[in-house]
Amino acid sequence: MAKAAKKTTRGRKQDRARVAGGQKYEVGYEAKKTGRSASAVKKVGNARKRVEKRLGR
Repeated sequence: MAKAAKKTTRGRKQDRARVAGGQKYEVGYEAKKTGRSASAVKKVGNARKRVEKRLGR
């Protein structure tokens, strides 16, 4: 019998590290969280750490 595939969180972890600029709800969430506009979030880039660091949290 074959061993069951191990479930990992790698994909989820990679997904959380980025802000999808094309996804209105993700940009809106970051904008609301940081208290800035959506265009400011897009201007900083898609790395979540950079967005939170530059726009303040």
